[in-house]
Amino acid sequence: MSSEPEHLTAAVASVAPRALGMLAVLTLITGVAYPLVVTVAASAAFPAEAGGSLVVEDRRVVGSHLVGQPFSDPRYFWGRPSATARVPYDASASRGSNLGPTSPTLTAAARARVVALRAVDPTNPAPVPVDLVTSSGSGLDPHISPAAAAYQLPRVARLRQLPEPRLRRLVSEHTEGRTLGVLGEPRVNVLSLNLALDRLARGARGP
Repeated sequence: MSSEPEHLTAAVASVAPRALGMLAVLTLITGVAYPLVVTVAASAAFPAEAGGSLVVEDRRVVGSHLVGQPFSDPRYFWGRPSATARVPYDASASRGSNLGPTSPTLTAAARARVVALRAVDPTNPAPVPVDLVTSSGSGLDPHISPAAAAYQLPRVARLRQLPEPRLRRLVSEHTEGRTLGVLGEPRVNVLSLNLALDRLARGARGP
């Protein structure tokens, strides 16, 4: 009479080939075929987005529409603070600060940012928009609110010696609406705006 372990061994031996076969088939379908099909379809339907939504200026890549960049020169519009460690806007280290609204560290960082903004534009009495002193959930947000752009507009216009109405139109031209008309809020891509600002300044100086 066969022992119980021998029955179990025989049962496993009969099932194992089918289980391994199913594992191999599902691995090929979900780990190879599906990602390949999605990648090819995305590249065909949305080539720019699939390639990282890169921004090309003068035939060279200068950034991405999806990832912010640090601007410290007061002649440019500044974006949101980045929460990524070591290097600002490091896409490989995306993270939020995870600081709550009552955090002393968050309060100190926001106050320091307000001081920096006031220092480069001491005559501006307007309240500083909150997105200029706090980071986004990803730490990579490339956008600011129209209010944040409007707050910085007098400073940029003065330092660039550009008429404020012309600069206001430029900001309006680079203000994106809600996604599908209902999702999110109107926003301004800082990199795109600053590139357009440089082009405008070069045009104002003439050849």
